[in-house]
Amino acid sequence: MSIPEATFRKLVGEALRDLFEQIDNLETDDIDPRLGDGLVDTRFEDDSAIVLSQQVPARELWLSANWKAWHFVFDDGEWKERDTREPMLPLLSTLFAEKLGFPVSFR
Repeated sequence: MSIPEATFRKLVGEALRDLFEQIDNLETDDIDPRLGDGLVDTRFEDDSAIVLSQQVPARELWLSANWKAWHFVFDDGEWKERDTREPMLPLLSTLFAEKLGFPVSFR
């Protein structure tokens, strides 16, 4: 069952603001994170990007990185990949760690 739009927007807003703060606080100058309305766009020195964006009609949070895409739904208090049920934060931690070359742990 789909969650109400207002609830979805609130959950996404909280998740994106929290992630933006964590990304912005990483000890590196190799990234340029930006927070927009329903979007966190992080650019790297090599011109690659990791982008999280809300998709209101689908009630999903979409992640794009390394020529791949994931679709997350809010379930049991966390964002999980729609098809694999993989939690979003460990996946994001791995993607950022691979790009930056040091351990990253989003919570």
